[in-house]
Amino acid sequence: MDGERTLSSLSDISDETEFYTPMPAGYERGQCRYVVVFGTVMSGLGKGIFSSSLAKVLQDKGLTVAPIKLEGYLNRDSGTLNPYRHGEVFVLDDGMECDMDLGTYERMLNQNLTRLNFSTSGQIFSRVLDKERRGGYLGRDVQMIPHVTGEVKSRLRELAVTTGADVVFVEIGGTVGDVENAYFIEAIRELAFEEGPGSVCNVALTYIVEPAMLGEQKSKPAQLNLKALMAAGIHPHVIGCRARHPATKKVREKIAMYSNVPMERVFSMHDCDSVYVIPEMLRGAGIDTAVLSILGLTDRADDKLEEVARSEWNDYITRFRETTHPVTIGVIGKYTSLRDSYASIIQAIEHAGVHWGAKVRMVWIDSTDLTDDNVADQLKPVDGVIVPGGFGVRGVDGKLACIRHAREEKIPYLGLCYGFQIAVIEYARNVCGMDDASSTEIDADSLYPVIDILPEQKEIEGLGGNMRLGGHDVVLSPGSIISDLYGQAETIRLRFRHRYEVDPAYIERIEASGLVFSGRAPAHPIMQVLELPRKVHPFFVGTQAHPELTSRPLDPEPMFVELVRAAMVRSGVADPKPTGSLPRGQRRSNGRHNEKAATS
Repeated sequence: MDGERTLSSLSDISDETEFYTPMPAGYERGQCRYVVVFGTVMSGLGKGIFSSSLAKVLQDKGLTVAPIKLEGYLNRDSGTLNPYRHGEVFVLDDGMECDMDLGTYERMLNQNLTRLNFSTSGQIFSRVLDKERRGGYLGRDVQMIPHVTGEVKSRLRELAVTTGADVVFVEIGGTVGDVENAYFIEAIRELAFEEGPGSVCNVALTYIVEPAMLGEQKSKPAQLNLKALMAAGIHPHVIGCRARHPATKKVREKIAMYSNVPMERVFSMHDCDSVYVIPEMLRGAGIDTAVLSILGLTDRADDKLEEVARSEWNDYITRFRETTHPVTIGVIGKYTSLRDSYASIIQAIEHAGVHWGAKVRMVWIDSTDLTDDNVADQLKPVDGVIVPGGFGVRGVDGKLACIRHAREEKIPYLGLCYGFQIAVIEYARNVCGMDDASSTEIDADSLYPVIDILPEQKEIEGLGGNMRLGGHDVVLSPGSIISDLYGQAETIRLRFRHRYEVDPAYIERIEASGLVFSGRAPAHPIMQVLELPRKVHPFFVGTQAHPELTSRPLDPEPMFVELVRAAMVRSGVADPKPTGSLPRGQRRSNGRHNEKAATS
């Protein structure tokens, strides 16, 4: 009886009980269901892609879903991580710097997520230690079980209450057997015990190896890792087999036998031409039906609603596969050897390409290899150029050479964050006569520091806290290119991640030479968007923001849409026409671009 009372209501702990189950206000056990995705064998299997795809399928059926990514590293967020470690840093509207998987969730679910959707070990341990300092454990010795695992469960339940989710999708980073995520796995075991039968569906993604010397698929690594998962107290209900080619029936039979998972729930999640086909792959394998049955939600599914959403999504896939016009976009950065560093840019370009029926080929050019002497040859194959975000001095000279060449040779150009700042420096040097123009990040002794750190940012110490982060409003100049792209909008909202700005002392001089700052912060002299008039250049736009973060398959980001259109014109397509119906954002009257503006 005392145990039952503790599980349902106890929010603190004493030496009289070993239970510790903090329940957020308004939460009742069983009111929410959980789908938990684990990885085995190796990292990089696509847990986020699978989890977001399954979440979308349930969302299409009318259920409210909320994802959360649990990361084992001790960083409080992903802001200080090198892109080579975990790919790009994805920034949420509320300023949280998080894992790139959150971008996958936002694009797949068409949701703007918050810091509640991302948690690291650093966050969990900080909460535990803060509570301990305040006496929140009533004199108990604080332990991994039940206190740390209790905080993990609390985060999941807080998300359920805040979002009103029918199903919370939990992605556990890393793989089974990693020391850093062992307590996450234990927390899920406890959660299933506390929530009761039918409340948690465990999904294991595993990898089927195909050694070239053998010429066949082998399932032994998968079997051993699934055994490790079950030894941790987690019995999978569904198993996804990642492989280069479709998993054979023989392999699936072996995995089913060794895991006690029915064959119909062991499915092949093999490589495909787009991540956006995974939802249909799950439907085809019957995984959506199985999960609804496991969680007791079958009667909550709305078939008519799903039919409409499914048709709209499959229309995108059809148009993606029917793209014909070849276009080449060059991406000039210093992390080009790892594509995950630019994951959102890749997706935004795909969305824009599908909008125009363009088969976009991306050329990756390391900015450290570019010089004034070779830039013409290096950019000769491209129809458009993107200079993405970045930090530091390495590769700056190559970016300057690239931007100058794109500006002078009328190559469509889109500068993102650092690409915006370097464009200002290039223009100041080569058009405004400020030969020594630079950024104080690059050259603290520059005679013309046209890019400098914000005064208010100088007072903040530490790399993880002195950036302008998250969503901010941008006021657009009437009649500007950027205003046209967003449907004559006066104000738009973009996401930012930077600490340096255009020094206001140089704005008038730069604009007098022809560069237009067409997007500004509402209350401060902070330049957000620059452009060259169309009579000067077919498309030359830079933004201090990261618009790639808010592009969606059915709602492509206007700046990328226009870049691809201009690139198509340069490649020889005289009058590009959109494919299919208008993107979702173009059908809204909230400031997204319209068809007339996008094609003008």
